Amino acid sequence: MGKGPLSGVRVIELAGIGPGPFAAMLLADLGAEVIRVDRASAVREGATSGGTDFSNRGKRSIAIDLKSERGREVVLRLVEKSDVLLEGFRPGVTERLGIGPDDCLARNPKLVYGRMTGWGQQGPLSHTAGHDVGYIAITGALHAIGRAGGPPQVPMNLLGDFAGGSMYLIVGVLAALLESRTSGRGQVVDAAIVDGTAHLSTFIHAFLATGLWQDRRGVNMLDTGAPWYDVYETADGRHMAVGAIESQFYAEFLRRLGVDGEDLPDQNDRDAWPALRERFAAAFKTKTRDEWAEIFVPSDACVAPVLSMTEAAEHPYNTARDVFPELAGHRQPAPAPRFSRTVTETDGVPALPGGQTRAVLDDLGFDDTETLLKEGAVAQA
Repeated sequence: MGKGPLSGVRVIELAGIGPGPFAAMLLADLGAEVIRVDRASAVREGATSGGTDFSNRGKRSIAIDLKSERGREVVLRLVEKSDVLLEGFRPGVTERLGIGPDDCLARNPKLVYGRMTGWGQQGPLSHTAGHDVGYIAITGALHAIGRAGGPPQVPMNLLGDFAGGSMYLIVGVLAALLESRTSGRGQVVDAAIVDGTAHLSTFIHAFLATGLWQDRRGVNMLDTGAPWYDVYETADGRHMAVGAIESQFYAEFLRRLGVDGEDLPDQNDRDAWPALRERFAAAFKTKTRDEWAEIFVPSDACVAPVLSMTEAAEHPYNTARDVFPELAGHRQPAPAPRFSRTVTETDGVPALPGGQTRAVLDDLGFDDTETLLKEGAVAQA
């Protein structure tokens, strides 16, 4: 079990992909004991991550044959000794396996049963396949991302899977866990990526309702419509990010860019934005990215160099805060957020399928570990 504010909380994670494993990783980073339930076949097939699936760090893995009666019973026995269960299957799958919410809550009435899906547990699309790009498309968020006159731009799967999915699953689970300490009762948390992504856009919907936002790409203040909230190419083909919204920061931006003495139109004159963009673009092309970084960082101009993921790990700001420490032989993002008293830590070692089956069963007081292994109900890597 790790160190952190969730030390003492035990989480059972039914192995999946994407937002579910990340949510479980974050709980482990915060100190929870996370036991990942992998398929027994994953051990037999040699399905390992090669030690680089960082979303499995800080966990222990037990491999179970979920299709066998004995395997299902092992899961339910684990549930009896746990606080949270996380699963990311299509609606109805865990019910058919005999480890659905009713089955688990019957064994442990205080259990928080977290469910991670794209479309949610109910609704006309709930049983259909999907991925991040489709979930954020149906919420309107994808339509809003991109430049004027161009197609929507896919923001990797950070917006849907991890922001709208994982983070909302975690918020729901922690809220339900806190409530259960008072009521003595558990409950089901239905975390849908569509719901979370829509909720994340509340700020933009407020702008839309007041007429401060147009329902078109690339014409608004925060979507590259404004020339002072955009990225600009430099002389070496790299880029600088500009977010000089407030007037005092905008003035500092103009000064450091070297155009503050010129006759420029008003910052908020939308008709003049194309002309301003041309002036800024021409100025940025006169120096390399790193030369501009020396000019702008640090300052209140709200300008930063656009770094590659490899560069980010070595940037002085990030190294000063140890944002990307070397863990288990690789650069990994550090646990976040940070705590003053219940300090978090992780060794960064990803759990491999079935790597700790025997140890988990023994630690939790199972007296039939050898029998379960011989019967194939569980497997050890």
